[in-house]
Amino acid sequence: MQSRLQNPAVLLPDAMPAIQSLFKAVHSGGVDARTLELVHLRVSQINGCSACVAGGVKSARKAGVDEDRLASVAAWREAPYFSEPERAALDLAESATRLADRPDAVSDLVWDTAATHFDEKQLAALVLMTGITNLFNRLNATTRQIAGAWG
Repeated sequence: MQSRLQNPAVLLPDAMPAIQSLFKAVHSGGVDARTLELVHLRVSQINGCSACVAGGVKSARKAGVDEDRLASVAAWREAPYFSEPERAALDLAESATRLADRPDAVSDLVWDTAATHFDEKQLAALVLMTGITNLFNRLNATTRQIAGAWG
């Protein structure tokens, strides 16, 4: 397996610092790092981005996500390992990722449930994390980045 191109965010010198600034903002939004990592991992699973799934598992472990949650995040609705705030964050991330799956991509119910667990800053962080992850998934899938190649 070979990538088509080096990751575009690395090839264009101004891109990665801008993305890293977004990540810094996300991590200053007050959402637990484990929740952010679960969001990243679930979005990457949905999009089939092997590089982000592989990297996401490593990052999630480093942030303290336990093996039960790592092993079952793809089936979080049926798994007993997730808190209500994590479930709300995962539901919001899935809805925001699967925009074309329904006419009302992010329903009021999904949003309102998330808003019962997170304040506006935290919601902004979750939405940004979902968006950044979708960005990287698309960059990596399009250029066929190889899981584990980034170290």
